[in-house]
Amino acid sequence: MTSSSSREVIVEADGGSRGNPGPAGYGAVVLDPVTGETLAEAAEYIGVATNNVAEYKGLVAGLKAARSLFPDATVHVRMDSKLVVEQMSGRWKIKHPDMKPLAAEAGRVFPAGRVRYEWIPRERNKHADRLANEAMDAGKRGRQWEPSDSTAALDTAAARNAATLPPAPSGPPGDATAGAARARAALATGAGTAGAGTSGDLGQGRTGTGSGAWPGTVAHPTAQDDGLFAAEEALAAPASGDFEAEAGATAPTGRAARTHAPEADTAPAGAPAEPTGPEGAGSVAAPEPTGSEATGSAAAPAPTGSAPAPVAQPASAAPAAPGQGWSAGPDMSAPATFVLLRHGETALTPEKRFSGSGGTDPELSAAGLRQAEAVAEALAARGTIQEIVSSPLTRCRQTAAAVAGRLGLDVRVEQGLRETDFGAWEGLTFGEVRERHPEDLDAWLASPKAAPTGGGESFATVARRVAATRDRLTAAYAGRTVLLVTHVTPIKTLIRLALGAPPESLFRMELAAASISAVAYYADGNASVRLLNDTSHLR
Repeated sequence: MTSSSSREVIVEADGGSRGNPGPAGYGAVVLDPVTGETLAEAAEYIGVATNNVAEYKGLVAGLKAARSLFPDATVHVRMDSKLVVEQMSGRWKIKHPDMKPLAAEAGRVFPAGRVRYEWIPRERNKHADRLANEAMDAGKRGRQWEPSDSTAALDTAAARNAATLPPAPSGPPGDATAGAARARAALATGAGTAGAGTSGDLGQGRTGTGSGAWPGTVAHPTAQDDGLFAAEEALAAPASGDFEAEAGATAPTGRAARTHAPEADTAPAGAPAEPTGPEGAGSVAAPEPTGSEATGSAAAPAPTGSAPAPVAQPASAAPAAPGQGWSAGPDMSAPATFVLLRHGETALTPEKRFSGSGGTDPELSAAGLRQAEAVAEALAARGTIQEIVSSPLTRCRQTAAAVAGRLGLDVRVEQGLRETDFGAWEGLTFGEVRERHPEDLDAWLASPKAAPTGGGESFATVARRVAATRDRLTAAYAGRTVLLVTHVTPIKTLIRLALGAPPESLFRMELAAASISAVAYYADGNASVRLLNDTSHLR
Protein backbone atom coordinates (compact mmCIF):
# COMPACT_ATOMS: atom_id res chain seq x y z
CA MET A 1 0.00 0.00 0.00
CA THR A 2 1.19 3.53 -0.70
CA SER A 3 2.58 5.19 2.41
CA SER A 4 0.33 7.71 4.08
CA SER A 5 2.98 10.44 3.80
CA SER A 6 2.73 10.44 0.02
CA ARG A 7 -0.90 9.40 -0.34
CA GLU A 8 -3.46 11.66 -2.02
CA VAL A 9 -7.16 10.99 -1.73
CA ILE A 10 -10.31 12.56 -3.08
CA VAL A 11 -13.15 13.46 -0.75
CA GLU A 12 -16.55 14.12 -2.30
CA ALA A 13 -19.23 15.39 0.06
CA ASP A 14 -22.80 16.60 -0.12
CA GLY A 15 -25.71 17.43 2.11
CA GLY A 16 -29.39 18.06 1.68
CA SER A 17 -32.46 19.31 3.47
CA ARG A 18 -36.00 18.47 2.51
CA GLY A 19 -37.49 21.83 3.35
CA ASN A 20 -34.39 23.98 3.94
CA PRO A 21 -34.63 23.94 6.85
CA GLY A 22 -36.16 20.51 7.14
CA PRO A 23 -35.19 16.87 7.64
CA ALA A 24 -31.55 16.82 6.61
CA GLY A 25 -28.64 14.45 6.04
CA TYR A 26 -25.19 14.31 4.57
CA GLY A 27 -23.02 11.90 2.64
CA ALA A 28 -19.30 11.70 1.96
CA VAL A 29 -17.04 9.31 0.11
CA VAL A 30 -13.25 8.90 0.05
CA LEU A 31 -11.92 7.84 -3.35
CA ASP A 32 -8.62 6.70 -4.77
CA PRO A 33 -7.68 9.38 -7.33
CA VAL A 34 -6.14 6.87 -9.74
CA THR A 35 -8.57 3.97 -9.77
CA GLY A 36 -11.71 5.65 -8.50
CA GLU A 37 -12.00 2.90 -5.87
CA THR A 38 -14.26 3.70 -2.92
CA LEU A 39 -12.06 3.72 0.19
CA ALA A 40 -14.65 4.84 2.74
CA GLU A 41 -18.20 6.11 2.98
CA ALA A 42 -19.98 8.18 5.62
CA ALA A 43 -23.56 9.34 5.93
CA GLU A 44 -25.87 10.50 8.71
CA TYR A 45 -29.35 11.83 9.30
CA ILE A 46 -28.93 15.04 11.34
CA GLY A 47 -32.50 16.08 12.06
CA VAL A 48 -33.86 19.46 11.02
CA ALA A 49 -31.20 21.67 9.41
CA THR A 50 -30.49 23.76 6.32
CA ASN A 51 -28.81 22.60 3.12
CA ASN A 52 -25.66 24.53 3.94
CA VAL A 53 -25.32 23.08 7.43
CA ALA A 54 -25.79 19.58 6.00
CA GLU A 55 -23.16 20.25 3.33
CA TYR A 56 -20.66 21.43 5.92
CA LYS A 57 -21.31 18.39 8.10
CA GLY A 58 -20.74 16.18 5.07
CA LEU A 59 -17.42 17.91 4.48
CA VAL A 60 -16.33 17.37 8.09
CA ALA A 61 -17.32 13.71 7.96
CA GLY A 62 -15.47 13.16 4.68
CA LEU A 63 -12.29 14.79 5.96
CA LYS A 64 -12.40 12.74 9.16
CA ALA A 65 -12.93 9.55 7.17
CA ALA A 66 -9.88 10.39 5.05
CA ARG A 67 -7.79 11.15 8.14
CA SER A 68 -8.73 7.85 9.75
CA LEU A 69 -7.35 6.06 6.67
CA PHE A 70 -4.31 8.21 5.95
CA PRO A 71 -3.49 10.75 8.68
CA ASP A 72 -0.73 12.39 6.65
CA ALA A 73 -2.47 12.39 3.28
CA THR A 74 -3.13 15.34 1.01
CA VAL A 75 -6.81 15.76 0.24
CA HIS A 76 -8.62 16.98 -2.86
CA VAL A 77 -12.14 17.97 -1.78
CA ARG A 78 -14.80 18.15 -4.50
CA MET A 79 -18.29 19.46 -3.79
CA ASP A 80 -21.17 20.92 -5.77
CA SER A 81 -21.74 23.57 -3.07
CA LYS A 82 -20.16 26.76 -4.36
CA LEU A 83 -20.74 28.36 -0.96
CA VAL A 84 -18.73 25.76 0.98
CA VAL A 85 -15.95 25.59 -1.61
CA GLU A 86 -15.49 29.36 -1.77
CA GLN A 87 -15.68 29.83 2.00
CA MET A 88 -13.26 27.02 2.80
CA SER A 89 -10.89 28.30 0.11
CA GLY A 90 -10.85 31.65 1.89
CA ARG A 91 -12.38 33.63 -0.98
CA TRP A 92 -15.76 34.25 0.66
CA LYS A 93 -16.46 35.41 4.18
CA ILE A 94 -18.27 33.15 6.63
CA LYS A 95 -20.92 35.14 8.45
CA HIS A 96 -23.69 32.70 9.28
CA PRO A 97 -23.46 31.64 12.96
CA ASP A 98 -24.40 28.03 12.19
CA MET A 99 -21.60 27.67 9.64
CA LYS A 100 -18.70 29.32 11.44
CA PRO A 101 -18.09 26.47 13.93
CA LEU A 102 -18.54 23.84 11.22
CA ALA A 103 -16.05 25.57 8.95
CA ALA A 104 -13.61 25.87 11.84
CA GLU A 105 -14.02 22.16 12.61
CA ALA A 106 -13.38 21.24 8.98
CA GLY A 107 -10.28 23.41 8.97
CA ARG A 108 -8.82 21.56 11.96
CA VAL A 109 -9.03 18.04 10.50
CA PHE A 110 -6.02 18.52 8.20
CA PRO A 111 -3.47 21.33 7.98
CA ALA A 112 -4.72 23.91 5.48
CA GLY A 113 -1.78 23.33 3.15
CA ARG A 114 -2.78 19.71 2.62
CA VAL A 115 -6.37 20.34 1.50
CA ARG A 116 -7.52 21.91 -1.74
CA TYR A 117 -11.10 22.57 -2.77
CA GLU A 118 -12.79 22.33 -6.15
CA TRP A 119 -16.36 23.02 -7.24
CA ILE A 120 -17.89 20.32 -9.46
CA PRO A 121 -21.34 20.11 -11.09
CA ARG A 122 -23.95 18.08 -9.24
CA GLU A 123 -23.85 15.52 -12.02
CA ARG A 124 -20.31 14.62 -10.97
CA ASN A 125 -21.16 14.38 -7.28
CA LYS A 126 -23.74 11.59 -7.51
CA HIS A 127 -22.07 9.23 -5.09
CA ALA A 128 -22.12 11.66 -2.15
CA ASP A 129 -25.56 12.89 -3.15
CA ARG A 130 -26.93 9.36 -3.08
CA LEU A 131 -25.44 8.78 0.37
CA ALA A 132 -27.05 11.98 1.67
CA ASN A 133 -30.42 10.88 0.33
CA GLU A 134 -30.01 7.42 1.84
CA ALA A 135 -29.37 9.10 5.19
CA MET A 136 -32.48 11.26 4.85
CA ASP A 137 -34.56 8.25 3.81
CA ALA A 138 -33.33 6.37 6.89
CA GLY A 139 -34.24 9.33 9.08
CA LYS A 140 -37.72 9.36 7.63
CA ARG A 141 -38.07 5.77 8.83
CA GLY A 142 -36.84 6.72 12.30
CA ARG A 143 -33.44 5.09 11.80
CA GLN A 144 -29.86 6.06 11.12
CA TRP A 145 -27.98 5.18 7.94
CA GLU A 146 -26.12 1.89 8.02
CA PRO A 147 -23.26 1.03 5.65
CA SER A 148 -24.71 -2.45 5.16
CA ASP A 149 -27.92 -0.93 3.77
CA SER A 150 -26.20 1.35 1.28
CA THR A 151 -26.32 0.83 -2.48
CA ALA A 152 -24.32 3.95 -3.35
CA ALA A 153 -21.06 2.02 -3.71
CA LEU A 154 -22.65 -0.23 -6.35
CA ASP A 155 -22.32 2.62 -8.81
CA THR A 156 -18.56 2.08 -9.01
CA ALA A 157 -18.31 2.94 -12.68
CA ALA A 158 -19.78 6.40 -12.10
CA ALA A 159 -17.45 6.92 -9.12
CA ARG A 160 -14.44 5.89 -11.21
CA ASN A 161 -15.40 8.27 -14.02
CA ALA A 162 -15.83 11.10 -11.55
CA ALA A 163 -12.39 10.42 -10.07
CA THR A 164 -10.57 10.39 -13.39
CA LEU A 165 -12.23 13.28 -15.21
CA PRO A 166 -9.94 16.28 -15.78
CA PRO A 167 -10.42 19.11 -13.30
CA ALA A 168 -13.43 21.32 -13.93
CA PRO A 169 -12.69 24.83 -15.23
CA SER A 170 -11.74 27.26 -12.50
CA GLY A 171 -13.99 30.18 -11.73
CA PRO A 172 -17.63 30.36 -10.81
CA PRO A 173 -20.12 27.85 -12.12
CA GLY A 174 -21.47 29.28 -15.31
CA ASP A 175 -18.25 30.91 -16.47
CA ALA A 176 -17.25 30.70 -20.12
CA THR A 177 -14.07 28.66 -19.75
CA ALA A 178 -15.51 25.39 -21.00
CA GLY A 179 -17.32 27.03 -23.87
CA ALA A 180 -14.23 28.97 -24.85
CA ALA A 181 -12.15 25.80 -24.98
CA ARG A 182 -14.67 24.14 -27.26
CA ALA A 183 -14.87 27.18 -29.47
CA ARG A 184 -11.10 27.36 -29.86
CA ALA A 185 -10.95 23.66 -30.68
CA ALA A 186 -13.68 24.05 -33.28
CA LEU A 187 -12.02 27.06 -34.84
CA ALA A 188 -8.65 25.29 -34.96
CA THR A 189 -10.06 22.30 -36.80
CA GLY A 190 -12.40 24.26 -39.04
CA ALA A 191 -15.45 22.63 -37.44
CA GLY A 192 -18.40 24.87 -36.86
CA THR A 193 -16.87 27.82 -38.73
CA ALA A 194 -19.30 30.67 -39.04
CA GLY A 195 -18.64 33.35 -41.59
CA ALA A 196 -20.07 36.80 -41.81
CA GLY A 197 -23.81 36.65 -41.86
CA THR A 198 -24.03 33.49 -39.73
CA SER A 199 -24.86 33.33 -36.09
CA GLY A 200 -21.63 31.79 -34.91
CA ASP A 201 -23.69 29.38 -32.83
CA LEU A 202 -21.53 27.21 -30.61
CA GLY A 203 -24.42 25.52 -28.94
CA GLN A 204 -25.04 24.93 -25.28
CA GLY A 205 -23.41 21.51 -25.19
CA ARG A 206 -25.55 20.38 -22.29
CA THR A 207 -27.17 17.36 -23.86
CA GLY A 208 -24.24 14.95 -23.94
CA THR A 209 -22.13 13.75 -26.82
CA GLY A 210 -24.90 12.86 -29.22
CA SER A 211 -25.88 14.84 -32.27
CA GLY A 212 -25.72 18.54 -31.73
CA ALA A 213 -22.82 18.39 -29.27
CA TRP A 214 -19.24 19.30 -30.13
CA PRO A 215 -16.98 16.34 -31.03
CA GLY A 216 -15.01 14.95 -28.16
CA THR A 217 -16.83 16.82 -25.41
CA VAL A 218 -18.81 15.52 -22.48
CA ALA A 219 -21.61 17.60 -21.05
CA HIS A 220 -22.53 17.57 -17.40
CA PRO A 221 -26.06 18.90 -17.11
CA THR A 222 -26.94 20.00 -13.62
CA ALA A 223 -29.78 21.68 -11.85
CA GLN A 224 -27.57 24.71 -11.37
CA ASP A 225 -26.35 24.92 -14.93
CA ASP A 226 -29.68 25.76 -16.44
CA GLY A 227 -28.75 28.79 -18.46
CA LEU A 228 -29.75 31.12 -15.67
CA PHE A 229 -26.30 31.99 -14.50
CA ALA A 230 -24.35 29.92 -16.91
CA ALA A 231 -22.60 31.87 -19.55
CA GLU A 232 -20.91 28.63 -20.31
CA GLU A 233 -21.17 28.22 -24.02
CA ALA A 234 -23.46 30.87 -25.34
CA LEU A 235 -21.34 33.20 -27.43
CA ALA A 236 -23.25 35.73 -29.47
CA ALA A 237 -22.45 37.53 -32.68
CA PRO A 238 -22.69 41.30 -32.25
CA ALA A 239 -25.84 43.01 -33.36
CA SER A 240 -25.75 44.71 -36.69
CA GLY A 241 -26.89 48.26 -37.16
CA ASP A 242 -26.97 51.17 -34.78
CA PHE A 243 -30.13 50.75 -32.75
CA GLU A 244 -29.27 53.68 -30.55
CA ALA A 245 -29.13 56.04 -33.51
CA GLU A 246 -32.45 54.70 -34.74
CA ALA A 247 -33.97 54.90 -31.30
CA GLY A 248 -35.36 58.30 -32.09
CA ALA A 249 -38.35 56.55 -33.61
CA THR A 250 -41.26 57.49 -31.41
CA ALA A 251 -42.42 54.92 -28.94
CA PRO A 252 -45.95 53.72 -29.60
CA THR A 253 -48.57 55.72 -27.79
CA GLY A 254 -51.70 54.34 -26.14
CA ARG A 255 -52.41 51.80 -28.86
CA ALA A 256 -49.53 49.44 -28.19
CA ALA A 257 -50.10 46.83 -25.53
CA ARG A 258 -47.66 47.56 -22.73
CA THR A 259 -47.18 44.97 -20.09
CA HIS A 260 -46.09 46.93 -17.07
CA ALA A 261 -46.22 50.21 -15.36
CA PRO A 262 -43.10 51.81 -13.92
CA GLU A 263 -42.23 50.72 -10.53
CA ALA A 264 -45.93 50.93 -10.43
CA ASP A 265 -45.42 47.28 -11.03
CA THR A 266 -48.19 47.10 -13.49
CA ALA A 267 -50.54 49.46 -15.12
CA PRO A 268 -54.30 49.41 -15.11
CA ALA A 269 -56.05 47.41 -17.77
CA GLY A 270 -55.93 49.11 -21.11
CA ALA A 271 -53.02 51.32 -20.10
CA PRO A 272 -49.32 50.90 -20.84
CA ALA A 273 -48.91 48.36 -18.17
CA GLU A 274 -45.62 49.41 -16.77
CA PRO A 275 -44.30 52.78 -17.41
CA THR A 276 -41.14 51.32 -16.19
CA GLY A 277 -41.46 49.20 -19.22
CA PRO A 278 -40.27 52.11 -21.23
CA GLU A 279 -37.94 52.36 -18.49
CA GLY A 280 -35.45 50.83 -20.75
CA ALA A 281 -36.74 53.29 -23.16
CA GLY A 282 -33.23 54.27 -23.08
CA SER A 283 -31.49 57.10 -24.69
CA VAL A 284 -33.31 57.33 -27.86
CA ALA A 285 -31.83 60.14 -29.86
CA ALA A 286 -29.53 61.19 -27.07
CA PRO A 287 -26.09 59.61 -27.24
CA GLU A 288 -25.29 56.92 -24.71
CA PRO A 289 -21.99 55.76 -23.30
CA THR A 290 -20.38 53.35 -25.67
CA GLY A 291 -20.08 49.77 -24.54
CA SER A 292 -21.87 46.51 -24.78
CA GLU A 293 -25.14 48.10 -25.76
CA ALA A 294 -23.77 48.93 -29.15
CA THR A 295 -22.57 45.44 -29.84
CA GLY A 296 -24.57 43.22 -27.52
CA SER A 297 -26.77 40.47 -28.78
CA ALA A 298 -28.87 37.70 -27.42
CA ALA A 299 -27.21 34.35 -26.99
CA ALA A 300 -27.32 32.12 -30.02
CA PRO A 301 -29.67 29.18 -29.45
CA ALA A 302 -28.16 25.80 -28.73
CA PRO A 303 -28.46 23.23 -31.52
CA THR A 304 -31.04 20.57 -30.83
CA GLY A 305 -31.36 17.07 -32.20
CA SER A 306 -29.19 16.27 -35.18
CA ALA A 307 -28.74 19.82 -36.35
CA PRO A 308 -26.69 20.11 -39.54
CA ALA A 309 -23.17 21.44 -39.27
CA PRO A 310 -22.83 25.16 -39.99
CA VAL A 311 -22.30 25.89 -43.66
CA ALA A 312 -18.89 27.32 -44.48
CA GLN A 313 -19.00 30.80 -45.96
CA PRO A 314 -18.00 31.17 -49.62
CA ALA A 315 -14.55 32.64 -50.11
CA SER A 316 -16.06 35.52 -52.05
CA ALA A 317 -18.15 36.71 -49.12
CA ALA A 318 -17.24 40.08 -47.70
CA PRO A 319 -15.23 39.92 -44.45
CA ALA A 320 -16.80 41.02 -41.22
CA ALA A 321 -16.13 44.55 -40.04
CA PRO A 322 -13.18 44.90 -37.66
CA GLY A 323 -14.08 44.09 -34.10
CA GLN A 324 -17.18 42.09 -35.02
CA GLY A 325 -17.89 38.43 -35.63
CA TRP A 326 -15.58 35.43 -35.37
CA SER A 327 -12.99 36.76 -37.81
CA ALA A 328 -11.91 39.40 -35.30
CA GLY A 329 -11.37 36.87 -32.51
CA PRO A 330 -14.28 37.39 -30.08
CA ASP A 331 -13.54 37.55 -26.38
CA MET A 332 -13.92 34.07 -24.87
CA SER A 333 -12.77 34.76 -21.35
CA ALA A 334 -15.12 34.42 -18.40
CA PRO A 335 -17.76 37.16 -18.59
CA ALA A 336 -19.16 39.33 -15.85
CA THR A 337 -22.57 37.76 -15.31
CA PHE A 338 -25.27 39.99 -13.82
CA VAL A 339 -28.21 38.23 -12.21
CA LEU A 340 -30.88 40.94 -12.24
CA LEU A 341 -33.35 40.70 -9.37
CA ARG A 342 -36.31 43.00 -9.17
CA HIS A 343 -37.22 43.77 -5.56
CA GLY A 344 -40.29 42.27 -3.88
CA GLU A 345 -43.70 43.92 -3.68
CA THR A 346 -44.49 47.08 -1.74
CA ALA A 347 -47.94 48.39 -0.83
CA LEU A 348 -47.90 50.34 -4.12
CA THR A 349 -47.21 47.34 -6.32
CA PRO A 350 -50.65 45.66 -6.44
CA GLU A 351 -52.23 49.10 -6.88
CA LYS A 352 -50.05 49.66 -9.95
CA ARG A 353 -48.78 53.05 -8.89
CA PHE A 354 -45.71 54.87 -10.12
CA SER A 355 -43.02 54.28 -7.53
CA GLY A 356 -39.60 55.62 -8.40
CA SER A 357 -36.74 57.29 -6.60
CA GLY A 358 -38.53 60.59 -6.04
CA GLY A 359 -41.40 59.32 -3.89
CA THR A 360 -41.86 57.97 -0.39
CA ASP A 361 -39.33 55.09 -0.65
CA PRO A 362 -41.79 52.41 0.56
CA GLU A 363 -40.74 49.26 2.39
CA LEU A 364 -41.56 45.72 1.31
CA SER A 365 -45.05 44.57 2.17
CA ALA A 366 -45.69 41.24 3.92
CA ALA A 367 -46.04 39.67 0.47
CA GLY A 368 -42.80 41.32 -0.63
CA LEU A 369 -40.93 39.95 2.37
CA ARG A 370 -42.16 36.45 1.54
CA GLN A 371 -41.02 36.92 -2.05
CA ALA A 372 -37.59 38.04 -0.87
CA GLU A 373 -37.22 34.93 1.26
CA ALA A 374 -38.33 32.71 -1.62
CA VAL A 375 -35.81 34.18 -4.03
CA ALA A 376 -33.10 33.99 -1.35
CA GLU A 377 -33.76 30.28 -0.95
CA ALA A 378 -33.67 29.72 -4.71
CA LEU A 379 -30.39 31.58 -5.15
CA ALA A 380 -28.84 29.79 -2.19
CA ALA A 381 -29.78 26.46 -3.75
CA ARG A 382 -28.06 27.44 -6.99
CA GLY A 383 -24.91 28.49 -5.16
CA THR A 384 -23.58 30.68 -7.98
CA ILE A 385 -23.80 34.23 -6.61
CA GLN A 386 -20.44 35.70 -5.59
CA GLU A 387 -21.28 39.36 -4.98
CA ILE A 388 -24.41 41.39 -4.21
CA VAL A 389 -24.97 44.99 -5.35
CA SER A 390 -28.18 46.87 -4.54
CA SER A 391 -30.05 50.02 -5.39
CA PRO A 392 -30.07 52.43 -2.43
CA LEU A 393 -33.87 52.37 -2.14
CA THR A 394 -35.34 50.58 0.86
CA ARG A 395 -37.30 47.92 -1.03
CA CYS A 396 -34.16 46.78 -2.84
CA ARG A 397 -31.96 46.86 0.25
CA GLN A 398 -34.49 44.72 2.12
CA THR A 399 -34.63 42.22 -0.74
CA ALA A 400 -30.83 42.16 -1.00
CA ALA A 401 -30.50 41.69 2.76
CA ALA A 402 -32.68 38.56 2.63
CA VAL A 403 -30.42 37.03 -0.03
CA ALA A 404 -27.21 38.19 1.65
CA GLY A 405 -28.27 36.66 4.95
CA ARG A 406 -28.83 33.31 3.28
CA LEU A 407 -25.56 33.41 1.31
CA GLY A 408 -23.35 34.98 3.95
CA LEU A 409 -22.35 37.87 1.66
CA ASP A 410 -22.08 41.63 2.06
CA VAL A 411 -24.22 44.08 0.10
CA ARG A 412 -22.68 46.96 -1.82
CA VAL A 413 -24.99 49.90 -2.52
CA GLU A 414 -24.81 51.44 -6.01
CA GLN A 415 -26.61 54.74 -6.62
CA GLY A 416 -26.73 54.13 -10.36
CA LEU A 417 -29.18 51.25 -9.86
CA ARG A 418 -31.94 53.44 -8.41
CA GLU A 419 -35.31 53.66 -10.11
CA THR A 420 -36.43 56.52 -12.36
CA ASP A 421 -37.59 59.69 -10.63
CA PHE A 422 -41.20 59.97 -11.80
CA GLY A 423 -41.61 63.55 -10.56
CA ALA A 424 -45.21 64.59 -9.87
CA TRP A 425 -46.43 61.17 -10.97
CA GLU A 426 -45.00 59.41 -7.92
CA GLY A 427 -47.74 57.49 -6.11
CA LEU A 428 -50.30 57.94 -8.89
CA THR A 429 -51.84 55.26 -11.06
CA PHE A 430 -51.54 55.44 -14.83
CA GLY A 431 -55.20 56.47 -15.05
CA GLU A 432 -54.69 59.27 -12.53
CA VAL A 433 -51.74 60.59 -14.50
CA ARG A 434 -53.83 60.45 -17.67
CA GLU A 435 -56.53 62.55 -16.00
CA ARG A 436 -54.20 65.13 -14.44
CA HIS A 437 -51.36 65.45 -16.96
CA PRO A 438 -52.60 64.09 -20.31
CA GLU A 439 -50.26 66.12 -22.54
CA ASP A 440 -47.19 65.32 -20.46
CA LEU A 441 -48.09 61.64 -20.47
CA ASP A 442 -48.53 61.58 -24.25
CA ALA A 443 -45.16 63.24 -24.71
CA TRP A 444 -43.54 60.77 -22.31
CA LEU A 445 -45.01 57.81 -24.17
CA ALA A 446 -43.89 59.23 -27.51
CA SER A 447 -40.26 59.98 -26.69
CA PRO A 448 -37.75 58.63 -24.17
CA LYS A 449 -36.32 62.15 -23.99
CA ALA A 450 -39.51 63.47 -22.40
CA ALA A 451 -39.53 63.71 -18.60
CA PRO A 452 -42.52 63.18 -16.30
CA THR A 453 -44.36 66.21 -14.98
CA GLY A 454 -42.55 68.19 -12.33
CA GLY A 455 -38.92 67.60 -13.21
CA GLY A 456 -38.63 63.82 -13.12
CA GLU A 457 -36.09 61.82 -15.15
CA SER A 458 -36.53 60.94 -18.81
CA PHE A 459 -35.78 57.39 -19.87
CA ALA A 460 -32.91 58.74 -21.98
CA THR A 461 -31.35 60.14 -18.82
CA VAL A 462 -31.90 56.90 -16.96
CA ALA A 463 -30.40 54.87 -19.80
CA ARG A 464 -27.20 56.93 -19.71
CA ARG A 465 -26.97 56.49 -15.94
CA VAL A 466 -27.60 52.74 -16.15
CA ALA A 467 -25.11 52.26 -19.01
CA ALA A 468 -22.41 54.07 -17.05
CA THR A 469 -23.18 51.93 -14.00
CA ARG A 470 -23.06 48.77 -16.10
CA ASP A 471 -19.63 49.70 -17.44
CA ARG A 472 -18.27 50.33 -13.95
CA LEU A 473 -19.62 47.07 -12.59
CA THR A 474 -18.50 44.92 -15.53
CA ALA A 475 -14.99 46.27 -15.10
CA ALA A 476 -15.04 45.69 -11.34
CA TYR A 477 -16.52 42.18 -11.51
CA ALA A 478 -15.01 40.67 -14.66
CA GLY A 479 -15.36 36.89 -14.59
CA ARG A 480 -17.69 36.92 -11.57
CA THR A 481 -21.40 36.31 -11.03
CA VAL A 482 -23.04 39.31 -9.38
CA LEU A 483 -26.59 39.76 -8.11
CA LEU A 484 -27.92 43.24 -8.92
CA VAL A 485 -31.00 44.00 -6.84
CA THR A 486 -32.75 46.84 -8.58
CA HIS A 487 -35.96 48.05 -10.25
CA VAL A 488 -38.02 47.71 -13.40
CA THR A 489 -36.43 50.57 -15.32
CA PRO A 490 -32.77 49.64 -14.76
CA ILE A 491 -33.38 45.95 -15.48
CA LYS A 492 -35.32 46.58 -18.68
CA THR A 493 -32.70 49.11 -19.73
CA LEU A 494 -29.90 46.59 -19.27
CA ILE A 495 -31.83 43.98 -21.25
CA ARG A 496 -32.64 46.44 -24.03
CA LEU A 497 -29.08 47.66 -24.35
CA ALA A 498 -27.71 44.10 -24.31
CA LEU A 499 -30.03 43.17 -27.17
CA GLY A 500 -29.39 46.38 -29.10
CA ALA A 501 -33.16 46.84 -29.21
CA PRO A 502 -34.97 50.14 -29.84
CA PRO A 503 -36.39 52.13 -26.91
CA GLU A 504 -39.98 51.12 -27.58
CA SER A 505 -39.02 47.53 -26.71
CA LEU A 506 -39.19 48.56 -23.07
CA PHE A 507 -42.95 48.80 -23.30
CA ARG A 508 -43.05 45.16 -24.41
CA MET A 509 -41.31 43.41 -21.55
CA GLU A 510 -43.03 41.83 -18.57
CA LEU A 511 -41.11 42.16 -15.31
CA ALA A 512 -42.81 40.87 -12.17
CA ALA A 513 -41.89 41.66 -8.59
CA ALA A 514 -39.04 39.43 -7.32
CA SER A 515 -38.38 38.15 -10.84
CA ILE A 516 -34.94 37.09 -12.04
CA SER A 517 -33.26 37.99 -15.33
CA ALA A 518 -29.63 37.55 -16.35
CA VAL A 519 -27.11 39.05 -18.76
CA ALA A 520 -23.46 38.10 -19.36
CA TYR A 521 -20.98 40.77 -20.46
CA TYR A 522 -17.75 39.88 -22.26
CA ALA A 523 -14.60 41.98 -22.23
CA ASP A 524 -14.89 42.77 -25.95
CA GLY A 525 -18.24 44.50 -25.41
CA ASN A 526 -20.50 41.64 -26.48
CA ALA A 527 -23.44 40.81 -24.24
CA SER A 528 -25.63 37.73 -23.97
CA VAL A 529 -29.11 37.76 -22.44
CA ARG A 530 -29.61 34.55 -20.44
CA LEU A 531 -33.00 34.95 -18.86
CA LEU A 532 -35.92 37.33 -18.54
CA ASN A 533 -38.63 37.52 -15.87
CA ASP A 534 -38.19 34.11 -14.24
CA THR A 535 -40.66 33.73 -11.37
CA SER A 536 -40.54 29.94 -10.96
CA HIS A 537 -39.18 30.36 -7.42
CA LEU A 538 -42.40 32.12 -6.39
CA ARG A 539 -44.68 29.25 -7.39
